[in-house]
Amino acid sequence: MSDTNLLDAIRVVKENERIASQTYANAAKKLINPLARQLFEQLSAFEQFHYDKVSQLEKSLIEKGNYISYEGKDFPLPPVFEIKAAQEADRKSAISIVTDAIDLERQAEKTYADLADRVADPEGHAMFRRLSEEEHNHYKILSEAYWTLTNLGVWKWSHP
Repeated sequence: MSDTNLLDAIRVVKENERIASQTYANAAKKLINPLARQLFEQLSAFEQFHYDKVSQLEKSLIEKGNYISYEGKDFPLPPVFEIKAAQEADRKSAISIVTDAIDLERQAEKTYADLADRVADPEGHAMFRRLSEEEHNHYKILSEAYWTLTNLGVWKWSHP
């Protein structure tokens, strides 16, 4: 992959992370359930972390031509209690928010995996692979939250 194509791809994923962070922050404001708000606030913060790291990578590649080391980040442990979804004023809206988030995470996972496959540099490959895995963890968390919300009527997810 040429440096120009890589920088273009990095700018695209950086914008995707910014949009995801803002989307999750907005979703948190729409949800009444405190557990749901907490989940989306954590997702927003995590996507902002990704945005910051991808920005650091972009800067390093432009200024030094080097990839950065990416230590990754673990998603916070979920609460040990369940809160009934009936507290949610519009359950269909909550389900729609989760469905949209699942789609965002699926796309982000694929994009980072594709970048990992196209980057020969070991540090760059490792960073994009780890970012893809983190997005996959978000996908799993949201998929479980969707399942428990639609089938059990509670907001619940486990740590990936």
